Amino acid sequence: MDSLEINKLVAGILVVVLIIIGISNFAEILYHVEQPKVAHYVIEGVDDTTMASATDEVVAEPVEEPILTLLASANIEKGMKTFKKCSSCHVAVKDGANKIGPGLWEIVNKEKGVVDGFSYSNALVSYGGKWTYDELNGFLKNPKQYIAGTKMSFAGLKKSSDRANVILYLRSLSDSPAPLE
Repeated sequence: MDSLEINKLVAGILVVVLIIIGISNFAEILYHVEQPKVAHYVIEGVDDTTMASATDEVVAEPVEEPILTLLASANIEKGMKTFKKCSSCHVAVKDGANKIGPGLWEIVNKEKGVVDGFSYSNALVSYGGKWTYDELNGFLKNPKQYIAGTKMSFAGLKKSSDRANVILYLRSLSDSPAPLE
């Protein structure tokens, strides 16, 4: 076979492919099908709002394990690695100077909003209470949602294992760590 015959063969294949593509596009133009506004059949006597509420009940949020259960399998080293996300704003050493956020030494079971030299948001101060394991877990999951109006701009730790690891690490930042109860 010489090069002219190979060129004819390749050109023939390309022409056939182009004709097939052209016919399929022409068929779409010729037989245009409009998408329905509602993606289901309307059944007489059934209310759409009833169906929506029935499907809403099926989709439920997953139940999270209690934080104390997660702490039993948590890892301080992994918590230290995850805490690096926090270390740009928080210091984790005894008598460390506050950064953008307050120092976190002995934070577990400490009163909220009491670190000297740090100006907390009114929302966090008025929320009150102590930083228990459950409180830390909720706050670290989504700070803005847990305490609306907080100045903490961190998006949160979505994975419960990450939160448990960080909380166990924060617990270790103390001369006498808080009991796991």
